[in-house]
Amino acid sequence: MTMTSSCQKQDIPAPGKAIHRKKWAVAEVEALYELPFMDLVFRAQQVHREHFDANAVQRSTLLSIKTGGCSEDCSYCSQSARHKTELEREQLMRVAEVVEQAKAAKAKGASRFCMGAAWRSPKERDMAAVLAMVREVKALGMETCVTLGMLKGDQALQLKDAGLDYYNHNIDTAPEYYDKVITTHTLADRLDTLDQVRNAGINVCSGGIVGMGEGRSGRAGLLAQLANMDPPPESVPINNLVAIPGTPLAGAEKLDPFEFVRTVAAARIMMPTSMVRLSAGREQMSDELQALCFMAGANSIFYGDRLLTTDNPGADHDEALFARLGLHPF
Repeated sequence: MTMTSSCQKQDIPAPGKAIHRKKWAVAEVEALYELPFMDLVFRAQQVHREHFDANAVQRSTLLSIKTGGCSEDCSYCSQSARHKTELEREQLMRVAEVVEQAKAAKAKGASRFCMGAAWRSPKERDMAAVLAMVREVKALGMETCVTLGMLKGDQALQLKDAGLDYYNHNIDTAPEYYDKVITTHTLADRLDTLDQVRNAGINVCSGGIVGMGEGRSGRAGLLAQLANMDPPPESVPINNLVAIPGTPLAGAEKLDPFEFVRTVAAARIMMPTSMVRLSAGREQMSDELQALCFMAGANSIFYGDRLLTTDNPGADHDEALFARLGLHPF
């Protein structure tokens, strides 16, 4: 089947038209996945070039400011207190320590500093320190992002007042697959926090994880849920599962690399003006696979040797890769 006949049959928007859509049906997203690989990547690159510098990649650094001991049961996560991983619990970091890490990240070229805490929800007693971290990092001239779990009361407004630019709260997977990955909260709980973030005037950073056994329909459902938000998230992290020993998904089958690129390409077509970020799992990707992802519309990475609890390519390696590909940071 040619690309033209497939697009006509499924009523897939032509390049540059996706931005005008309000709703994506899962079947339409699946039709994108079914396009010949080269056609799909070519279309994604066309859409990407209409909205972004095709050779610019934004770099964010992620720091775990409070590690382990989370009460949630997310099947992929090493930080859950319910899983028997080798991760050691750590208390909330001191503000000064976080600021020093942010300074180092800025010196290496990161433009956004993301701070993550392993909480179901932040307790009020911890908010003062987190707010101070946001204010101090913002004062360095960096964009600020936090991921703290589900927000309560006026916590989103407090974060906004402190100068927070982005709140990360991934929806993880498709609605139909959600309870196979997490049972201690619902997708509706996650969406409620995203509503609070939007209402407070904070940019949304929300994506998901692929390779958890969700199948292509699950990946299509995840992207449809994200793209149908009004508006879609400003940042969309696409995580490739890192199967961590001791978690329920430790034995998950690895995702076909081309399927991962298809996910990036579909995300770019569906969310033309969003930053699409290569997130967890990049350490396991070859330089060639990452280059394909950039060609498919990825234009953001987590930058630095470590994510929350998993390894990430070193900054020197990324600098060398950028040089080889002719990429430059935003």
